[in-house]
Amino acid sequence: MTTVNLLDFDLDGLTAWCEARGEKRFRAVQLFRWLHQRGEADFARMTDLAKSLRTTLAAEATVQGLPVLTAQNSSDGTVKWLFDVGAGNAVESVFIPEDDRGTLCVSSQAGCAVGCRFCSTGHQGFSRNLSTGEILAQLWYAEHQLRERLGPAGGRAGAAVATPRVITNVVMMGMGEPLQNYGALLPALRAMLDDHGYGLSRRRVTVSTSGVVPMIERLREDCPVALAVSLHAPDDALRDQLVPLNRKYPLAELMAACASYLDRAPRDFITFEYCMLDGVNDQDEHAKRLIALVRGQAGTAAVPCKLNLIPFNPFPASGLKRSSRERVLAFAARLQDAGIVTTVRKTRGDDIDAACGQLAGEVQDRTRVHERLTRPAISIVARDA
Repeated sequence: MTTVNLLDFDLDGLTAWCEARGEKRFRAVQLFRWLHQRGEADFARMTDLAKSLRTTLAAEATVQGLPVLTAQNSSDGTVKWLFDVGAGNAVESVFIPEDDRGTLCVSSQAGCAVGCRFCSTGHQGFSRNLSTGEILAQLWYAEHQLRERLGPAGGRAGAAVATPRVITNVVMMGMGEPLQNYGALLPALRAMLDDHGYGLSRRRVTVSTSGVVPMIERLREDCPVALAVSLHAPDDALRDQLVPLNRKYPLAELMAACASYLDRAPRDFITFEYCMLDGVNDQDEHAKRLIALVRGQAGTAAVPCKLNLIPFNPFPASGLKRSSRERVLAFAARLQDAGIVTTVRKTRGDDIDAACGQLAGEVQDRTRVHERLTRPAISIVARDA
């Protein structure tokens, strides 16, 4: 008999599976708590479940995590895991501890098909979507492994001892484009939010997208968590070069979807990610056009937002360079002077290649990425005199 991986279910899915075997919903709730709140994989230890249910579980189900190939610890406390997802594919997840939170960056695909020019994951190509269980297994493993190692408060200064979670925030910013794996993503998000699972608030779960407009609209209806959009350019001409998906969903469509999303979002702003590339998108003229874009002065919808400027993490195949700190700060000042909330992301985990844009587990490329990324060089704007 084929067994099912219980990590593939949100609570509704697990309830349906249990009810098909003659069990009441409260049994599914008990089982869900054992899986996600306690991290238990041994059915024999789930002592408040009926013996008959435990027998059924042993015969028909499993709790299948992901094998850990490597675990690396940064000097700043960041931890990166490389998980084996089979057939020569591996994905990475990163835990980032801070004084007031613990954030886990989760992957949704083995590789990525979007092919952004500044992202090392995009340069390695794409193999396949992860299942719901493979997405949740990253959180399931990290939460309970860190809880054993760090204690309930995760070693965070000032963290409440009574708080059982080490991971307080999840960001779908690892390998892959989450909204191109929507069918597996949605149950995973619901398990993260469920009070019988990880109990995270919608404000503390963030989906990052390069701009899959139809799926932004679906997420708005199905499970509106915090939204981050990889923007990286203030106009279509440049964004077409940096984020190829823009050719399908240009900025006018993207900004309209973002404005609509805010009607249901847990926050009153969208986070726009903007990777700072030397001479490419970091000039004063780019800042001016970016301000016009988010204010709705460029023929697009106005979107209340926070701009998150990300120092580029160079890798040889990109042909791009990181903007100087002085240029990043000057760019940020332009945005702040215009009244736009702007932050400069602090790089974390540089010594273990765990910073933004650096995740690149091995995948069996099905997208001929090297052919797709053989394009003319990106036009560089001359610096202001």
